[in-house]
Amino acid sequence: MLKILMQRHVLVMLGAAFGGLARYLLGTVIAQRYGARFPPGATLVINVTGCFFIGVIMTLLTERFQADPRWRLFLVVGVLGGYTTFSSFGWETYQSVRDGSPVMGLINILASVIFGYVAVWCGAALARGR
Repeated sequence: MLKILMQRHVLVMLGAAFGGLARYLLGTVIAQRYGARFPPGATLVINVTGCFFIGVIMTLLTERFQADPRWRLFLVVGVLGGYTTFSSFGWETYQSVRDGSPVMGLINILASVIFGYVAVWCGAALARGR
């Protein structure tokens, strides 16, 4: 049991290393080519490509192939988790809409963006001592 658990942890860890490196390299290329003013830096490109990749990977793993569940751990949780967690947000919203709950999808979008911004603002205010 411990061996299987450790194997899963290692898959996620290795995937996250690859994803984090990919994010860093792509961000560096975009910043060098377009400057840091590209809205907002490379984050937009990384978030959108992460959403595209999770759409491809999850559809292949869950609908097209009978893949070993460890591939999802490595590719989705690990690689895409290290690359961007925005892809998970995009996939979960897509699933809500696809499964007949467009209102829940919209609530997820609005709540994530609004509460996320408020949380960043509160965290920055707390760190500044205000």
